Amino acid sequence: MAELLARLADCMLPLLLVLLPLYALFKRVDVYGVFCAGAAEGLALLLKILPNLLAMLVAIEVCQSSGALAMLLNWLEPAARALGLPADILPLALLRSLSGSGALAMTAELIENFGADSFIGRLAATMQGSTDTTLYVLAVYFGAVGVTRSRHALAVGLIADAAAFLAAFWLCRLVFGG
Repeated sequence: MAELLARLADCMLPLLLVLLPLYALFKRVDVYGVFCAGAAEGLALLLKILPNLLAMLVAIEVCQSSGALAMLLNWLEPAARALGLPADILPLALLRSLSGSGALAMTAELIENFGADSFIGRLAATMQGSTDTTLYVLAVYFGAVGVTRSRHALAVGLIADAAAFLAAFWLCRLVFGG
C-alpha cells in the first residue's frame, strides 16, 4: 500500500500539468493568454516590491559587514547562557527573522556540526519551523499592497519571533531534556 501511495505521489505533479490545461481547453479558456496575463501581473508586482526587498537586503548586509551583528550576538550571549539557551543557537534566532534561506543554511550547519539528534540540532529544527521571516514578509507583503506606515507590525512580529523561539527552547528542553 505504501509503495502504491509513493508511486501515486510521484505521478501527481505531471498528472496535474497535463490535466489542468486539458480541463481549461475543455472549458474554452485561452490557456496561453491567461498564462501571459498572469506572468505580466507577476512582473508588475515584482517591480513594485523590488525596492523594499533591495533595501532589506542592503540593511542586512550592512549589519553583518559592519560587525553590528557580531556585537549584538556578544551582547546577547550572557542573557542566553543565564536562560540555559546554547549560545550556538543565537545566530539562527536572529537570522530567522531576516532570511529564510540563510536560516535554513544555518540550521543545516548546526545539524552538521552537532548532529541531528543533539539538543542543538533538535532545537534548531524546531526553531526553523516555529516562525516566519518577519522582515522579509513585511518588506514584500507591505510593499506589494503599498503600505507605507506599518505602525506596530515590526515590533509585534519581532516579539512574536522571540516568543516562538523561547517556546521552542522550552518545549525542546521539556521533551528532549537539554
